Amino acid sequence: MTLFLDDAAVRAAFDWELATSAVREAYATSVDAARYPARGMARGDHGWLRTLTGVPAGRELMGAKIIAAAMPTRRASYLIPLFDQRTAELVALLDGHSITGYRTAATSAVAADLLSPPGALTVAVIGSGFEAQNHVRALAVVRDLKAVRVYSPRPESRARFVAELSDLPITQAASAEEAVAGATLVVCAARSRDETPTLLGKWLRPGMTVVSIGSTLPEQREVDPEVIARADVIVADMVEEVLDDTGDLIAARAAGLDVAGEICSLADLVGERVPGRTHVNQIALYKSVGSAAQDLAVAGMCARNAERLGLGTRMPATIHPVQK
Repeated sequence: MTLFLDDAAVRAAFDWELATSAVREAYATSVDAARYPARGMARGDHGWLRTLTGVPAGRELMGAKIIAAAMPTRRASYLIPLFDQRTAELVALLDGHSITGYRTAATSAVAADLLSPPGALTVAVIGSGFEAQNHVRALAVVRDLKAVRVYSPRPESRARFVAELSDLPITQAASAEEAVAGATLVVCAARSRDETPTLLGKWLRPGMTVVSIGSTLPEQREVDPEVIARADVIVADMVEEVLDDTGDLIAARAAGLDVAGEICSLADLVGERVPGRTHVNQIALYKSVGSAAQDLAVAGMCARNAERLGLGTRMPATIHPVQK
């Protein structure tokens, strides 16, 4: 029978080391458009529905992530079904809320590890929510963290962030610019309410790496065009979607910047088909919109780990495949 994992079971089954390994392995295999087509997006008067589908190479499971969002309430639901590639059986059904945050951070950690110069990292985090916390946890798996400075507008949110990650060397910054000063890695994990960029290119210094995850739609902004202009290396998880569908790259293009010939894919970076950073003083940018490759890598890991740990609930009914 199908294994159902609610959010609590997903969290119990999750493991950062296994997740970063699963993502790295996924990007080392084929992630071409045939296996991972562009996302589908349906928009209505009060909400939107987004679907991401994928058939991973070298894995027994295939699946999708479905995101339903209600615009008036700013609420969203996430659902991930996983099917056996050989039998079409529905193997697992997962609440995708935490997986979305986990897979984004795990993928960012893989990219940051490949793009940052060797050694311990000094991290600036702009944002103090779920995604920001996940990124610090994921980075701590792939690199030693010398220091982490967090900024978000509300002091109480920054204090909560520091308290919840008290096992790591974290301090608060009074502004985003102060957080970025002296950092080797900058993580942008929060958009402003009015979509004003939260990271400005004039704050960057040679050798920095920037991870930007918060602008995934045309109307969303996170970094200004100068960040794009100053980046010597630009890596995207989904190149075409980053170029065409993110507010940051649309704004950069409107400012006269054309990086289409310079941007490379995360898959090419992981597969060593492109060098990434070639000099310690280069500025590197990783821009993410998320992809089914990430969702399915982490969801599959959670399902396998849940089976091993005896987590989750067996659904009382089975969806039987039919002969085509």
